[in-house]
Amino acid sequence: MELANIEKLIEKYENAETSLQEEQELKDYFQQKDIPNHLFEYKALFNYFDESSTERYTKTIPLKTRKTNWKWISAAAAVLLLFGVYSLKFSDSISKKERQEAEFALLETKKAFQLISQKLNKGEHVAFAGLQEFNKAQNKIFKTK
Repeated sequence: MELANIEKLIEKYENAETSLQEEQELKDYFQQKDIPNHLFEYKALFNYFDESSTERYTKTIPLKTRKTNWKWISAAAAVLLLFGVYSLKFSDSISKKERQEAEFALLETKKAFQLISQKLNKGEHVAFAGLQEFNKAQNKIFKTK
């Protein structure tokens, strides 16, 4: 097969425009021993496909089956259940103290918000009085009622 034809087929192959028959021609050409140096890199490509198609994986893959140990799962569930009951029983005495602290914190927060509200309302009355003065002056200038 002439070299110009092979170079055209390689260009078509790189552009993904070759047919199966043309690819087979390229594979047959690159199985020869005398290939020009500038095309030697393609020899490895086409020979790789032939070599890899004959390879077979012969090792066996061991599959491990998982055995669920229900004894340990049920023991863990029983421990969790006992711990939950125990913590609920003793959380009542602790929660009374925490509840008192939370109520105290709530009262202090309400007092703080009430103080802030009073200060803001005082400032609102001052701002509203200044706005009324502005409206009076504007009415005098533009003579509107």
